[in-house]
Amino acid sequence: MRRLFYLILVVCLVASTDSFAQMNRKAIKKNNRRLSNFRGKKYHFGKEKIYNAIGFSLNALNYYGDLAPKPSRFSTDISFTRPALGISFTHRFGPRYSLTAGFMYGTLRGADIESADQGDNSNGVFRYQRNLSFRNRIKELSVTANFDLFQNQATYISRVKWTPYVYVGVAGFHHNPQAQAPATDLNGNALPQAGEWIDLKPLGTEGQNGGLSSTDVNAGIKPYKLIQVAIPFGIGARFRLNEVMDFSAELGFRYLFTDYIDDVSHNYVDLGIFGNNELAKAMSYRSNEVVPASSLRPTQTRSGGTYNLLPGYGQEHPDNLRGNNGDRDVYMVTSFKLTYILGKTFHRAKFR
Repeated sequence: MRRLFYLILVVCLVASTDSFAQMNRKAIKKNNRRLSNFRGKKYHFGKEKIYNAIGFSLNALNYYGDLAPKPSRFSTDISFTRPALGISFTHRFGPRYSLTAGFMYGTLRGADIESADQGDNSNGVFRYQRNLSFRNRIKELSVTANFDLFQNQATYISRVKWTPYVYVGVAGFHHNPQAQAPATDLNGNALPQAGEWIDLKPLGTEGQNGGLSSTDVNAGIKPYKLIQVAIPFGIGARFRLNEVMDFSAELGFRYLFTDYIDDVSHNYVDLGIFGNNELAKAMSYRSNEVVPASSLRPTQTRSGGTYNLLPGYGQEHPDNLRGNNGDRDVYMVTSFKLTYILGKTFHRAKFR
């Protein structure tokens, strides 16, 4: 009887051991399936990680357009770099993403007489003889989307030490090209506005105010608008200074939908269309200010007036180019920005 009991006990132990082994193998397989399907923990960028920041920037503006030193689209005169001030508001809403709304005020400048190379007989000498110039005070409102290369899944306290980023957006800006009036008009008479900065749009320097015939090369030209749209885009790098302050450096461009940031785009027009407006004539055609009188030739306008002009400048014919309307103007913005995270404070360690 005792032997039978021991036999039954051994059989039960063997059976239970086998059952546990089968259960253990099933658990291992289930675990393996879970591990093979694991894709990592998904972090949620919750409200506690979202923050806002205000920034102040010192910018440098450079102009690319018809009054650049060379015809290349990438030509600019660095000596005309002008400062601009900016303020911005940034909303961080993701580990890599933020939106920035900004306002900037600054000035663009350009001048043939200072930028053109007189020794360049293939191009520079003609720009020098054209002798056009401008300044334009820009007031810009923009909204840009920013994408950081290095993501930050934590709160503002643990944000990355630095990250490169790119941005693109839309901007609206107000501009008003101006130029300084010469000492005399085209007849050699003193101008009352001599030396003053004159708004160029009201003068219609390329015939925008009418008077052109259907056969004129500038026929159909319309006045340009002082409020324009631009596409801002660029790259930058942001550096963490402390828990609540960052420093950024940016290089960006504004692609414009106008070629009149400098009031220069099409051909010269017959000076007769300006009637008795001697200021408009003097601001439209300025070659006689830099070219010797011996090089000028009498030229008669359709209205019967006669002016001494440089051949090829200020006359109405297809090759009489004042600007190049094939390319839109561009301006470059180099920015150095200091940003402060709003509503946040330093967290100092406590010692007992």
